Amino acid sequence: MKDEAARPAVDDHREAVAPRRMGQLGRAEALRLLGSISFGRIVFTHQALPAIRPVNHVMDGDDIIIQLHGGATLASIVTPTQAAGVVVAYEADVIDPETHLGWSVVVTGYARRVTEERELARFTARLRPWAQHPSTPTALRIRPDLVTGMQFTV
Repeated sequence: MKDEAARPAVDDHREAVAPRRMGQLGRAEALRLLGSISFGRIVFTHQALPAIRPVNHVMDGDDIIIQLHGGATLASIVTPTQAAGVVVAYEADVIDPETHLGWSVVVTGYARRVTEERELARFTARLRPWAQHPSTPTALRIRPDLVTGMQFTV
């Protein structure tokens, strides 16, 4: 009896979900799926530690474009003088919480600031931020070097 009282309560309203198969996605399919949504998470180094921020994105060919906002921690990861860029990871997924079906994609590559004004204006027009920021828009281009993806199926 004592052991039963110590166990956490189980939600009896949840139905058991059969185990899912996990399959690898090819690079082209992973990037196509990434282009089908507009929200993900960027992983970068901040004060020598990993940091993650939710951002929205658009695709430009195989490149991922995200909008930054002045004064934000994320805006400081790539200064205009860092021509080589910095290594980041970008992750996005769509997984149904009830069926556990869906996919997850992780891209690793170099992020560089978008500095050409026409290109920046084109991306700014396409990006739809979830929150308004009073700053001048800045964008990052992530060029994928490593693309991995998993798909969860029955």
